[in-house]
Amino acid sequence: MAHRIVALDAIPVRLPRDLDAARGTAGSPTMLAGTGTYRWSTAYPVLYSTCFETAIIRVELDNGLVGWGEAQAPLAPEVACTIANLLLRPALVGEPFDGTVQRIGEFWSRMQATMHVRGQSGGFMIDAMSGVDIALWDLAGKLADRPVSRLISEAARSAVPVYLSGTTGASPAERAAFAAGFHDQGIGLVKLYYETDWSELLATADALPAGMEFAVDALWHLPPAEAVAMAKMLDERDARWLECPLDPEDVNGHARLAAAVTTPLAVGESYRTVRELQPIFNIATILQPDLGRCGITGTLAIAAAFGGPIIPHVSIAMGPQLAAAVHVAAALDHCPLCEFNPNVLATANAFLAKPLTLEAAAYQVPASPGLGIDFNERFAAVTAAEKMV
Repeated sequence: MAHRIVALDAIPVRLPRDLDAARGTAGSPTMLAGTGTYRWSTAYPVLYSTCFETAIIRVELDNGLVGWGEAQAPLAPEVACTIANLLLRPALVGEPFDGTVQRIGEFWSRMQATMHVRGQSGGFMIDAMSGVDIALWDLAGKLADRPVSRLISEAARSAVPVYLSGTTGASPAERAAFAAGFHDQGIGLVKLYYETDWSELLATADALPAGMEFAVDALWHLPPAEAVAMAKMLDERDARWLECPLDPEDVNGHARLAAAVTTPLAVGESYRTVRELQPIFNIATILQPDLGRCGITGTLAIAAAFGGPIIPHVSIAMGPQLAAAVHVAAALDHCPLCEFNPNVLATANAFLAKPLTLEAAAYQVPASPGLGIDFNERFAAVTAAEKMV
């Protein structure tokens, strides 16, 4: 039975956070300079927010069912929300929706068509589409009375192993000790963020407890002339992967680096579509699509086109985006891990009626229909107080 979409609303969210506690982890891996909400990184040319920011999408059907989605929006969530409210809402509201994967795909194409010939085929446009797409998958699962993971694959797992994303601490010893605490809980892999001192990063890796593996996120800023020599130091330590080593557009540089070292290259968070990733398919060993930038529909297309290991990127995220990453990871047979940041999970759970859980070093895949999440009264209070709804 087909229902109709009667409402689509995008809600920008901005929450204060402890920058000292967040440094070295997702969304705030480096020291920041300046004043105000948006500040420059001291390590490389990019802005970060002093707040936890995201864009929540709400889609409602004529039977009262509500689907929740989320666009990756670590800065300026109002941009993705404006696109959703002004451009995507008229494309979807009033349209019939039967909850099939085919219909979700048709809506993805319809949303893309709103601005495609005007050159808006990436960036914030796809972010907004991705948030709506996640909400549609949530609705599809609720209509079918099945978890999203089971809509994707009958063989979906009930749990997804995690790796620890980032460490906090003022020294290599403190950062290694932070990771060791999670190793004691059964997490066997930690990702270290490179800021400005490569020798300090290596010292942290060398101080990790016996048996704990590590990967490195270079955040796109290895010096091109030194990248091979630096990566070879990771070869010597059997690093699991080197993530985002060079500028995202430097395809040739990535190819040269991949050919010169044995450490696998991992990329994905800066790209949103198969078209954008096509030049890197034969270079990267691991792809890391971000569900808040690719949507579930886009991520499945990327996974099918790539065919290799997929490890979803999870940065600043509340419930819908995090749950979507867990469901997709559980459904893909070539997805060995999902990213875990303790601060991000804690923030998301503070606003969820039922928390997303980690047991035995693995995300537990929500078994309820759809994404298996809903927001609590605290979320309603925060958004209402800031006049965001």
